[in-house]
Amino acid sequence: MKLSATRLSRTLSHRLGFRRDWYLVVLSVIIGLLMALVATAFIAPLRWADELGEKMAGSSLFWLMLLLVPAIGGLLVGMVRLLINAPAIGPGITTVIYSVRRKRGWLPLKVGVQQWINSSLTILTGGSAGAEGPIATIGGAIGSTSSRILHGNSQATTTLLGCGAAAGISAVFNAPIAGIFFVMEILLRDFSLRTFTPIVISSVVAAAATQGILHDQAIFDIGLSFAKNEGQFHISLLPLYLLLGILCGIASIGFIRGLELSTRFFDRLNAPAVLKPAIGGLLLGGLGLSWMLLTGIDAIPDFYGNGYPIITDMLQPERYANLETGQLLDGTGWLAVFLLGTFGLKLVGTCLTLGSGGAGGMFAPSLLMGASVGGAVGIGIDAMGWLPNGTPAQFALVGMAAVVAATTHAPLTAILIVYELTRSYEVIMPLMFAAVVSTLISRWLCRDSIYSAKLRAIGLHTGSMGDLTILRKLTVSDLTIKEAMSVPTNDSAASMLRLSELHGVSDFAVTDDEGHYAGLVTSEDLKAALVYREAIPLLQVNELQRSNLPTLTPDEPLDLVLEKFSRCDSDALVVLDIDDHRKIMGLVTRSQLMRRYQSALDRDE
Repeated sequence: MKLSATRLSRTLSHRLGFRRDWYLVVLSVIIGLLMALVATAFIAPLRWADELGEKMAGSSLFWLMLLLVPAIGGLLVGMVRLLINAPAIGPGITTVIYSVRRKRGWLPLKVGVQQWINSSLTILTGGSAGAEGPIATIGGAIGSTSSRILHGNSQATTTLLGCGAAAGISAVFNAPIAGIFFVMEILLRDFSLRTFTPIVISSVVAAAATQGILHDQAIFDIGLSFAKNEGQFHISLLPLYLLLGILCGIASIGFIRGLELSTRFFDRLNAPAVLKPAIGGLLLGGLGLSWMLLTGIDAIPDFYGNGYPIITDMLQPERYANLETGQLLDGTGWLAVFLLGTFGLKLVGTCLTLGSGGAGGMFAPSLLMGASVGGAVGIGIDAMGWLPNGTPAQFALVGMAAVVAATTHAPLTAILIVYELTRSYEVIMPLMFAAVVSTLISRWLCRDSIYSAKLRAIGLHTGSMGDLTILRKLTVSDLTIKEAMSVPTNDSAASMLRLSELHGVSDFAVTDDEGHYAGLVTSEDLKAALVYREAIPLLQVNELQRSNLPTLTPDEPLDLVLEKFSRCDSDALVVLDIDDHRKIMGLVTRSQLMRRYQSALDRDE
């Protein structure tokens, strides 16, 4: 009976695609529970800071706090980054994507520790950033470290990294579905069952455990009045949401380009790296102080922190119109101006915070900017009488998804995260429509998302094909490296031709006088020489060799190998030793790469 149960378990595991990796399911549960505790510890001080900020508003030295606290937070961030020297490519999510694409899922735990401390310092001191990037990075580092401790392969490491990231998003936002698709659509781009199953389990466990600890529901409470004012979506509203999608797509370009410019400015700034976040914080503080002096509002500016309170306010229909009569309130025109101002200030504040080196996520700023644009557009449409049964709050909600989709180029994630944050199913169709439109506009005007711009700058192209994830998980060492036939660079071409005829070899690695790699004679070079066979006795190997061909190392991912093959007309490339880049290990051919790729596809690796 015991043997039968074991056989059944193995058969089921094999059918699901796990084979020997069944332990991933168990680990996904553990990671989900652990991330619920981590997320609770991460959220608690942020909530405490919001309450403290409300209490201190209006005090005699409040203006000084607005100016200096973000700068102090930036200085602390710079010092922590100096003390915890963790490798980072850019903001948290960008670093996670890089680890998946180029490091086979290896994300050091100290990256997560640094991100935890610095993002908390940034947001606690008013920095304009969100919590989703840091918690995904923390979770990814925990998942990656778990795999390395258990000596997991690259597939397991990447999957567990995804489990941790999904669990973190799920726990912080109480959005398990969005957490899953955030990882699958943005980080891994791998929807195979073998990867999908553990990530689903981890995300659901994290959300359930966090709800049990904090007893939270949706982050943004839209209230009963939203549902009462919800008009039935019909085709006549499509042009309105088309307009909203276009405007949100354009707005997202402003955010992406603004962050690029800000990052470039601070990179070129002639100041110590440790002080740059403080300079960004001081500029943000100056912006906050100017806002207080101009408006006379003695409170934390809406563009400080994650902006959740103002988003919740924008989603209340009574903020815009009389619920009894449906008429817009007096002064709503100024409210539209205020919302557009909030959009601009949030954009500038986020660019100053993150461009200078502050830590934090970009989802929360995108949500606030989307709600601002959507609310302003909704007011304009309602004022023209084109929204008889609806409310501008609907457009604020849809705008949230549209801007997130356009900035990340991930419409599915944006749709699901906004739906789960508000739990309003009635607007799911306009959410989907506007998010897709804004994504198309954004991709048309800007090829990079807010995450991929930095990666492209360092030569990593994320691509859009899901099958590329297979090549990213495999390296040159997963191929059969052929023994290279070597010839000295000063040898005769006739001698090389005799070796070719004797051993049936057409690609030769060329070595210098010390036996180190000097170049490659390809089959095409050899064929070209044979056209003028009578000249072969007069030629030497160094007259046929090519020294400008790219070389490989055993740890290079196969998507990079494919890119190198595409840049040259050679059917083989030389593999050099990792430690000694002059020592020849062998050859890899284009056909080997394609066969390994097809084999991986067949086995769904």
